[in-house]
Amino acid sequence: MVELTGEMKDLVDNALANGTPCILGTASPTGEPHVGFRGSMMVFDKEHLAYWERTRGQELRLVEINPRVVVMLRNSTRRLGWKFYGFAAIHTGGPIREQVMGRVVAPELARDPEKKGVAVLIKVHRITDLSGRVLQESDQRGP
Repeated sequence: MVELTGEMKDLVDNALANGTPCILGTASPTGEPHVGFRGSMMVFDKEHLAYWERTRGQELRLVEINPRVVVMLRNSTRRLGWKFYGFAAIHTGGPIREQVMGRVVAPELARDPEKKGVAVLIKVHRITDLSGRVLQESDQRGP
């Protein structure tokens, strides 16, 4: 089991305000990579990241097909950064969606005034530093 630290929570939860939004990496079934910024990324609990997917665009379609994702954060001011590898699950309704929506930073939620977005919960199984050195890893490799 991995355990997201208080320092990770602070930097991920405040990434947008700090001008260092997280980058989400996804891949198509053929391995074609895709990356995009996620200003709503948050530490959901000690094992999960989450974000509010308001665009319902290409990255959501890729997560539906291939739930393996990576989230990267680099804070140059603090000289810290990580890559979080995990499996994403989409929540179109229910308590997880409501909890994530309730914690989304105001600027991101304001961009979805009709609240049509969905919550994406990422079960983290490996954390590395930015050079790829493994900091934490779980035996569980599936969703």
